Amino acid sequence: MIYESLSCLAAEMNIFFRSKLKITEDKVVVSALVNQDGSVAIQGENKIAITLVNMTKDMGIRREYTTGAGVVANAAKPVCLNLFILLSCYFTAGNYAESLRFLSFVISFLQTKNVFDHTNTPQLDAAIDKLVFELESFEPDRLSNMWGTLGAKYMPSVLYRMRMIILDATVIREYRPAVTGISTGL
Repeated sequence: MIYESLSCLAAEMNIFFRSKLKITEDKVVVSALVNQDGSVAIQGENKIAITLVNMTKDMGIRREYTTGAGVVANAAKPVCLNLFILLSCYFTAGNYAESLRFLSFVISFLQTKNVFDHTNTPQLDAAIDKLVFELESFEPDRLSNMWGTLGAKYMPSVLYRMRMIILDATVIREYRPAVTGISTGL
């Protein structure tokens, strides 16, 4: 689901850029910023990279439902993931102003379309109910730590929290007979 949601975001943003700027190439890619050997991971130049930088999960509790047959169904609660995604403008040194322009387009796009669902994004994976995007604010010291952890030099970028809700409440993990009484066996 993670790859499908990030790919959907990249595809939607590429459609937006093609329409707004009358360009033919894809500007948005799902990519790490740096390879394990320290080299640049982004293929090509003048691109916007979508990078997963963190993920948190709301812990689901198990719920029990009694069926009509005296059997308890143990079903999992839907899992709610928060993905923290960094949208970085990787442009050549001579195109710094252009990178700021594209960063403004990114923020504008996610401000006007901060919820992806099946009505406004038909190519959204069927297993994903919706994606909700929220702009995150970082203090300079946290921002510096994040870029240091990524092993990359700072680029114009913005961090978003993407809430990805996976509806899985109908999946039953086990069936067991319901306890109907206590027998002492005496």
